[in-house]
Amino acid sequence: MTDPEAPRERATLLDHDIVIVGAGPVGLLLACLLAQDGIDVAVCERRQGDDPRSRAIGVHAPGLQMLDRAGVGAMVRSASLALEGGDVLCRGRILASLDFSAHRPVRVLPQQRTHALLRKRLQSLSAGALRPGCSVRAVRDEGEFVRLAVERPAGRQEVTAAFVVLADGVHSALRHQVGLGWRRRPGRAAYTMADVPDAAAGVRAQLHCEPGGIVEAFPLPGGMRRWVLRGSGVHTGAEFREAIAERIGRDPEIEDDIQPTGFVATQHLSRTVVRGRVALLGDAAHEISPIGGQGMNLGWVNAGRLATALRAALVEGEADLGGYARGALRAARAAQRRSAFYMTMGAPARGVPMVAKETLIRALGSAPLRPWAAGLVTMHGV
Repeated sequence: MTDPEAPRERATLLDHDIVIVGAGPVGLLLACLLAQDGIDVAVCERRQGDDPRSRAIGVHAPGLQMLDRAGVGAMVRSASLALEGGDVLCRGRILASLDFSAHRPVRVLPQQRTHALLRKRLQSLSAGALRPGCSVRAVRDEGEFVRLAVERPAGRQEVTAAFVVLADGVHSALRHQVGLGWRRRPGRAAYTMADVPDAAAGVRAQLHCEPGGIVEAFPLPGGMRRWVLRGSGVHTGAEFREAIAERIGRDPEIEDDIQPTGFVATQHLSRTVVRGRVALLGDAAHEISPIGGQGMNLGWVNAGRLATALRAALVEGEADLGGYARGALRAARAAQRRSAFYMTMGAPARGVPMVAKETLIRALGSAPLRPWAAGLVTMHGV
């Protein structure tokens, strides 16, 4: 029988069992899962302070299950808004409506608040695990362990670990350094968004699938609403308001002092997410379009897969993370196909293509297909 203390005995020769590079919500959740199992984990984060941006807002059922597993699910439920459903509209008419059941919930919470809850949880599990101001400059797999060159305010040092997880985002330089390729996947479009005060935001999402392109409206906790406009070139609050009003046929009542943010949604996938004792996780492994709200949740689901694989590898003294790699890539491809579909449906269209799009939306909202469509939106099967 395998000695359950074997990982700890082996780790005494190394600085840590696991080093995670990147303290975003996905890296932090993995750290919480590992720390709960008594695994010595260190999280290197180059930033000193919190990220104030709202960023991802949707928490789907698979992600909520991982948050429960990490010990923060109840706090997320308490702080978030429960989305009851969503309506797809075009030219003032409702084409389809979906309701979210208690079994497939969608909750809304700005990413910085979810991030804060995960940081607090990790602090309670392992007070010194998070290392802000810690930049990892190089990673080298030595076969039996991994060596990292780390830069901190006190100077440069070398750190060793049994495994390293790169959760340092889409633009990860370390991913390229360890030779893990990065491929474009279908789906690319420009958007503009802003979070604005709206006491009447309600508890339902609205997707305005208009000829000029989609306009999305999501209620947020605290009397706020997120507007997302397909397209670029909108730089002021007044321009943002006018562009939305022109598409949906009514005034969204956005103040002129609101500062909209433009972004380009693209999709990429690493050729593999494991090389030896180095694994990719979250946006470092796969860039998922934020349209559809799958990226952060997929990262959490894969963090659960990776935590299980790392625990087994430490206990058994092996470096095989192949099961995690296969599951993570399969889930990422499925999520990217869904996001590419959402982006296609939100593209500008007129004439026959627009009529075909409206017909498809009505079909998806019909009684026979409505449960399947709701499952698609809520990441069923990921």
